[in-house]
Amino acid sequence: MLPNRDFEIALTVALYTEWLAVLTRPSHLPPGVTVDAALGFLRYLASVAHLQDVYFLWRPFLRDPDDDMVLECAVASGSQFIVTHNVKDFRRALELNVQAIEPADFLRLLRNRP
Repeated sequence: MLPNRDFEIALTVALYTEWLAVLTRPSHLPPGVTVDAALGFLRYLASVAHLQDVYFLWRPFLRDPDDDMVLECAVASGSQFIVTHNVKDFRRALELNVQAIEPADFLRLLRNRP
């Protein structure tokens, strides 16, 4: 599925650093997945992502400063969607023309593209 001609992952250095900190915590690893495997996956995502610079900050815009980091990346890259299980915390993203969408809904959207 990655890379894909229908969408591109946008990533900032700050967001990648956050992913490293959060997604390698033992409490966030799926059963049977090691920290090394998680790091390998994150490195792969970074290798296929568009590295986006952010020249503006709105903080605070959302309730969670870590969510602001995601929104800044989305706006700077001209992204249409933020794909997240945390849709409710990104409601204000619509004010900046970015829609938060659940992963299953995003996959359905991709499948239904002409």
